[in-house]
Amino acid sequence: MIPITTNIAIDESEIKLDFIRAPGPGGQNVNKVATAVQLRFDVSNSPNLSDDVRARLMHLAGRRMTEDGILVIHAKRFRTQESNRQDALDRLTRLIRRASEKPKPRFKTRPSKASKERTLAAKRRRSRIKRLRRAVASPDG
Repeated sequence: MIPITTNIAIDESEIKLDFIRAPGPGGQNVNKVATAVQLRFDVSNSPNLSDDVRARLMHLAGRRMTEDGILVIHAKRFRTQESNRQDALDRLTRLIRRASEKPKPRFKTRPSKASKERTLAAKRRRSRIKRLRRAVASPDG
């Protein structure tokens, strides 16, 4: 079990890791060694996630989520398989932790009377400045 939070832990059998060849620097090994990791986690069928956490996780994942409800994380930052594997697992746990936090409810607020008054005073000042810049009409016409 991989502990995520105090309430959430994910079984290793739910996570599928594939090792693929990574682009970028690597010298002579770049075409021989599969160091990049592709982590797949089935969010929609995971029994360890509650419905609200699942919904928030699907929203947070964005384009990393497939149509089937599978989260795909690519890790290719490091040159070793083990480092990339750990990086992918860390990114998954961070994402699930963020999804497990309930969003703070937003309360509608209104501007205070003083702030409205300051806005109107600033508008009056600006209006006066612009009015003083206008060309004065000559008495000739």
